[in-house]
Amino acid sequence: MLLKVGKILKDYLIKALVNQSKFRVYVIKATRLVSEAQKSHQLTPSATQILGESLIATLLLSTSMLKNDEMLTTRLIGNGPIGAVIADANAQGQVKGYLQNLPTDLTNYNKQSELIGNQGRLSVTKDQKLAQPFTGEVPLISGDIAQNYAYYLAKSEQIPAAIGLVVNINAKQKVISAGGFMIQALPNTPTSDCEQIIQQIRQLPSLKRIFMIKSTPEMILTKLFNQTDTKILQKSPVEFHCDCSKARFARSLAGLDSKELQALITEQHGAETVCRFCGQAYQFTSTDLQKIIAEK
Repeated sequence: MLLKVGKILKDYLIKALVNQSKFRVYVIKATRLVSEAQKSHQLTPSATQILGESLIATLLLSTSMLKNDEMLTTRLIGNGPIGAVIADANAQGQVKGYLQNLPTDLTNYNKQSELIGNQGRLSVTKDQKLAQPFTGEVPLISGDIAQNYAYYLAKSEQIPAAIGLVVNINAKQKVISAGGFMIQALPNTPTSDCEQIIQQIRQLPSLKRIFMIKSTPEMILTKLFNQTDTKILQKSPVEFHCDCSKARFARSLAGLDSKELQALITEQHGAETVCRFCGQAYQFTSTDLQKIIAEK
């Protein structure tokens, strides 16, 4: 089964059981998703890789942990020039995110770890629509995004897992493939089986080769595991999606003091708000602001 938009292969995720149902596996192909994030934020290749991998990792968590209308927010905060990487995702495979800082010159940084930094933390907040959202947090152990997310699962959620992430960008700065996988050991899985999976992962070719342009999640799954020992449980679309709107920003502006709003009318003849998650700008005229004041 291929999910398509017109003639273009659409991003999607598969969930499967492998090795006699001892391991649960998620595989995401997210080329379109990362490309849209790159265009929305006008990112350089290095910044695209960091945001793209973070969006994919956040989706791996949200689609495996959440249900119904629950939400999940990840914050990877380092001491590098990028600062923080923030992402929101839901159980339906929708994700959005942004980089706290967008340095104009990244030519002096050769590795992802240099942009993220060698100190910091990764926090994951799950809003399960209860009285209080739950946040788990671990220190960064590496400049590698996948390793930090796997460490979070092991330490904060007590879930042994292996994660792989990739964003492949060509010489024209175009995202030509992107995706990721997560392998989770189910309860009572023998340690020897976990060690065997670790060895399999270490012997894999580069992820850029596995997540080739025309590779589907099903094809990638067969490269990770024996095809005869896999059971696909679910297929679902994933997308870069922001739910911002002018009405939502109007409610935020309504939280300002009426004097501040009047100052915007007098001095700037209006206001512009920009969504950090997708880069969409919303214009508010003097009339718009006067209406907000009148309705306060």
